[in-house]
Amino acid sequence: METAEKTTAIKGGEFLIKETKASDIFTPDQWSEEQKMISDMCDEFLSTEVLPNLDRIDALEEGLMSQLMDKAGQLGLLATAVPEEYQGFGKEFNTSLLIAERTGQGHSFAVALSAHTGIGTLPILYFGTEEQKKKYLPKLASGEFKGSYCLTEPGSGSDALAAKTKAVLSDDKKNYLLTGQKMWITNAGFADLFIVFAKVDGKDFTAFIVEKGTPGLSLGNEEHKMGIKGSSTRQVFLEDCPVPVENMLGEIGRGHVIAFNILNIGRIKLAAAVVGGAKSAADLTIKYANERKQFGKSISEFGAIQHKIAQQAIRIYASEAALYRAGQDIENMENKLLAEGKSFSEALLGAAEEFAIECAILKVAGSETLDYVVDEGVQTYGGYGFSADFPMDRAYRDARINRIFEGTNEINRLLILDMFLKRAMKGQLDLMTPAANVQKELMEIPDFSEGEEEFLAQEKKYIANAKKAGLMCAGAAAQKFMEKLADEQEILMNLADMVINIYEAESALLRAEKAHDLRGEDASIELDIARVYLQDAMDKINKAGKEVINSFAEGDMQRMMLLGVKRFTKTQPFDVIGARKRIASKAISENQYPI
Repeated sequence: METAEKTTAIKGGEFLIKETKASDIFTPDQWSEEQKMISDMCDEFLSTEVLPNLDRIDALEEGLMSQLMDKAGQLGLLATAVPEEYQGFGKEFNTSLLIAERTGQGHSFAVALSAHTGIGTLPILYFGTEEQKKKYLPKLASGEFKGSYCLTEPGSGSDALAAKTKAVLSDDKKNYLLTGQKMWITNAGFADLFIVFAKVDGKDFTAFIVEKGTPGLSLGNEEHKMGIKGSSTRQVFLEDCPVPVENMLGEIGRGHVIAFNILNIGRIKLAAAVVGGAKSAADLTIKYANERKQFGKSISEFGAIQHKIAQQAIRIYASEAALYRAGQDIENMENKLLAEGKSFSEALLGAAEEFAIECAILKVAGSETLDYVVDEGVQTYGGYGFSADFPMDRAYRDARINRIFEGTNEINRLLILDMFLKRAMKGQLDLMTPAANVQKELMEIPDFSEGEEEFLAQEKKYIANAKKAGLMCAGAAAQKFMEKLADEQEILMNLADMVINIYEAESALLRAEKAHDLRGEDASIELDIARVYLQDAMDKINKAGKEVINSFAEGDMQRMMLLGVKRFTKTQPFDVIGARKRIASKAISENQYPI
């Protein structure tokens, strides 16, 4: 696989305090021929097996989803992350993201596939004993076994450690007897394996591998859901369910390590899937706008519709740029840890944990991009968008769950800042020095002299200044509230929005710069996309920064910081309407998402 020219592994979160060069990142322009073939295979599978059967899937036709998973297994789509020694393919991390992206347009099937390959398989891959891996991974990789993950309970959603399911060692010490109730369990209706979290003796949060057919294991009825109707979602009941002691996963009391580490990978995989779903919805929007005639011409000729089409493309492009940038960072870190002597499992888990901040950013930004795209898709279809006989109905309903999956977007926003601050306190990230430097800069007279004329120099200056705004606001909030900052959720959410916009704007700009380096003027639309996204991001960063400052600062400090935010988010005039028209024109002429 082609990789970024520079493969030095950076630290997670360092994007906020260091400059990243276009040569440092991986972009979709760099897919290898093998990866392109894998992408095409995914597209063909969906177009022949999944998309023509969406109504049957949503009707939960008995056996259909299981059959589709079998066929996906035959194509190798379930074996990407599983090492060759366990009859998998052991592909690079970005390849697994590519498969998640391309299958992400598969609606309920995409959910089933992701649940199986992610939370249904990875706990055994990363935390299982050698015996557990040999016993289960080949069957999970082939599709002979389908996986499921039982964490949520009626009284424990985001607060997973509040689970009440108990595990008690049997008198003969051969089994743990599990008793409890799990809910919202994806793939439960056809799963052969359940990764179940329970508290040993009601105290120690621990994971177990439970096989289908185990006495005491039973299922509730299929849930009636707003969307992803074809995804099997049931309650799982356990009543003195005997699980062999050798099926305990990891260590007693260390279940939270499994749950939280798997979530990091789950978040970035979800970000990949929603990018795929967004591209599909954008294609539908563009095709319909070209076909639909009103007032004697296609509605794609109207500026209001062109704005929607352009904004869809802009947001998808930024989310995709950030996705594969982070994916390559994880891959680079994994290789670094392997070179240091870490095991396969330790290396990828360590790499994903290192970039947990980026994974949370991607999950939030990607799911909200998809929501935007399907919402404007419905609006473009007009009355037909509200009809269940047209495809935007399903796209709109299915998209909504993604802001709840893998930790709600609210939880993820809080986590972004929590992880930044914890790493700063541990000395893993030096945030205080650059934050202090920003405070000093506020006291100085700005230097408006023009520097060396570097390509995209102005846009790169915007990114650098946006980071200063984020550091200034976060540093002041941390100084003001100290350890009580965790209770100031509105402030943390605004700070998270600043960070998210910084990361996506920088990613889009770096991707466009790299495209320009590779293709010259042929990449002009990508530069338009990056510039419009950056203009919008600077406005959002300005608004979020002002809300943070006004929530606690007073007097001279407030005035100085408000001037700082204004200064650090200032941009030169740019015709975003003209740029959007150019972006929309390319999409309309190609009759699809244009990049």
